[in-house]
Amino acid sequence: MTRWIAGAGAFVISLDSLVNIAFPAMAAAFAVPPEQMRWVIICYVFTYAVMSFVGGAAADHVGHARVFRAGAGLSAAAFLLAGMAPTLGWLLAARVLQGLGGGLVYGTAPALVTLTAQPHARGRALGFLNAAMGLGLSVGPIASGVLVDAFGWRAIFAVRVPLALLVLAWALALPAARAVAAAPRLGVARGMLRAPVVVASALAFLANAGIFAIWLLAPFYLVTGRGLPARVAGLLFMLTPLGTVLAAPLAGRIADRYGARLPAVAGLVLETLGLLVLSRAEATTGTPLIAGALLAAGLGLGLFQVPNMVAVMTSFPAAQQGAAGGLTFLARTLGVVFGVATLAQLFAARRLTIGMAAAFGESFLLAAVMVATAAALAVLHRRK
Repeated sequence: MTRWIAGAGAFVISLDSLVNIAFPAMAAAFAVPPEQMRWVIICYVFTYAVMSFVGGAAADHVGHARVFRAGAGLSAAAFLLAGMAPTLGWLLAARVLQGLGGGLVYGTAPALVTLTAQPHARGRALGFLNAAMGLGLSVGPIASGVLVDAFGWRAIFAVRVPLALLVLAWALALPAARAVAAAPRLGVARGMLRAPVVVASALAFLANAGIFAIWLLAPFYLVTGRGLPARVAGLLFMLTPLGTVLAAPLAGRIADRYGARLPAVAGLVLETLGLLVLSRAEATTGTPLIAGALLAAGLGLGLFQVPNMVAVMTSFPAAQQGAAGGLTFLARTLGVVFGVATLAQLFAARRLTIGMAAAFGESFLLAAVMVATAAALAVLHRRK
């Protein structure tokens, strides 16, 4: 049951993909240019990047279930406030609160699933968790297109309030006591400085920095560049997280049986190829090719994420699984913040000089270079 509760919490938090397809509507409502939407991402993602590690480490002391429930409650409050936002500043404040709640859920969910799994099945347990996250990311764009067209962008926050409350109610069934003994701070620091942890964290940073070219810019490419309605754009956009859903369980099984390196490297290569294809896309590029590139990038991320998480989690003892899980999300989300800030700045600068279509291409090309760098580092580390 613990695995399902953790998965449900991760699913609700990952439904934040509802926001991306709504970016054009939100930008229009607040009368701001497209690149200003980066702050809607950064305020949320940077907050939960830090809070996921802090919350995970704290949960090793006070109990993973207790911190998980606090995250679900904060998330429900944040969704309510965001849906009521009269100004962009109000919305950004609500996104910070949402980051606090989301970080507490993300920071404790990996520990909840690994502490209840056999050592030889950790990959499958983490594959289940990542699949639940990917499912939330997949459902979000489709639901967002329908909600935005029918009710406006505020509905993407309002619809998640009851879902977060349901997770909170279900999480009351989790054991209240902490599952493991308190972890010495020195032990956590030593675990973070191990070579496999440092390398895995660096790879996660780059892989997630690159993928956010899709999360930030693809909605504008699909809606503005190709003139697609939000519903159709949502269907195409969801192919990236759907690929992650399909690949995550398989990657977990491969990691359990053959180790983490092979699927991680293969995933980074596949993600790079998907981003390269998108860097060449134009308004008249065939829809099947765009769909294939979006799916390939998601498949690659799914193949990479799970074994990468396994590599980090297995480097820490049971008493530090909360800190380990939080560290995986810290590395991911710092990469997201870097990717969003860098790609948005590049897009904003180049859009004014070479046009929107060419700026899209350069941004996706830079994203592909980031992920290709991660693939090269993974190969070099394996040889070493």
